[in-house]
Amino acid sequence: MSSNRWRPRAVVMVVATAATLLSVTAPTDAARMRVPRVNFDGPWSVVIVTDYGSCDRAYRYGVQIANGQVFYRGSSGVNIYGRVSPRGQVSVQVQQGNQQATGTGQLTEDSGEGRWSGASPERQCGGHWIAERRG
Repeated sequence: MSSNRWRPRAVVMVVATAATLLSVTAPTDAARMRVPRVNFDGPWSVVIVTDYGSCDRAYRYGVQIANGQVFYRGSSGVNIYGRVSPRGQVSVQVQQGNQQATGTGQLTEDSGEGRWSGASPERQCGGHWIAERRG
């Protein structure tokens, strides 16, 4: 009978200890908000690599980021547009003729990486991308 009395107390002590440890080690909202924000504006070079499907193996594009907006200023008939959050999360869409792709990923101060997938009426492809700040 005494062992049954101790089990609930032991569970309470374990839960209380775990809660204490979590409160000491878990970052607070204020601590998360102190993450430095980087200005991602400027020229970037992006290599888009095909990992599956029958698309060309790789493409390289120069893009510009201004006020969190991604632009392509080239003349190859490709439309690239998207957004970069203040913490570097990227969401991009690419269109050329009847082909379109979407990409997501993460930028740091001078580089970035992510995944993409795309389709046209004839094929589906996907892969990864790597970015490097220029200038």
